[in-house]
Amino acid sequence: MEKNQDKQYTSYIVLCRGEYQMDEIDESKQIVLQIGGALKKYRKEKNMTLDDLSELTGVSKLTLGNIERGETNPTLAMIWKISKGISLPLLALFTSEKPVSLYRAGEGLRFSNDEKNWIIEPVFKSNDIEMCRAYLQPNSSYYPEGHHVNTTEIATVMTGSIEIQVNGEIYTLNQYDTISFRADYPHSYTNLTNSETVLHISLKYGF
Repeated sequence: MEKNQDKQYTSYIVLCRGEYQMDEIDESKQIVLQIGGALKKYRKEKNMTLDDLSELTGVSKLTLGNIERGETNPTLAMIWKISKGISLPLLALFTSEKPVSLYRAGEGLRFSNDEKNWIIEPVFKSNDIEMCRAYLQPNSSYYPEGHHVNTTEIATVMTGSIEIQVNGEIYTLNQYDTISFRADYPHSYTNLTNSETVLHISLKYGF
């Protein structure tokens, strides 16, 4: 049962290079350990067992234990599920103690979905706001996981054009156009062009 439950979460954390050099493998492992550490810290602070956390997030106890120990590379869909279940911003599961953080396009940590047509790069996070760059490949669509209740999503097209469907309504955005909507509404992104579309996305959490 657990195996089937976890099988659907197949959006992998990836690094931007096609080939994994040793320092890239170390960075990926470090991110996995950060996620596990942050999750375990939250659970202990709330005096929760893995069973409690599993019931809250809908992720199996076995998988949660593996994440806490840094023994598995959690998927993007799984991280969203955990983030929503414990009412924390997605990027709160990643820690940075640097006084200045520089996020160059195409470098560092990236997340992709299973189809590899949607890629995000974390850019900034605070207590209730997080920002990322998003890349949607030509002639493809992305259907996000359900977001936190009362979260506002703001998307600006940096390159190309896109169709965004929110609650059944379709909006066409061109370069530098911006849209704001309730992120817990059903929504999707569709690139109907033959070129990659680049977006800047902000999430304002309402908790």
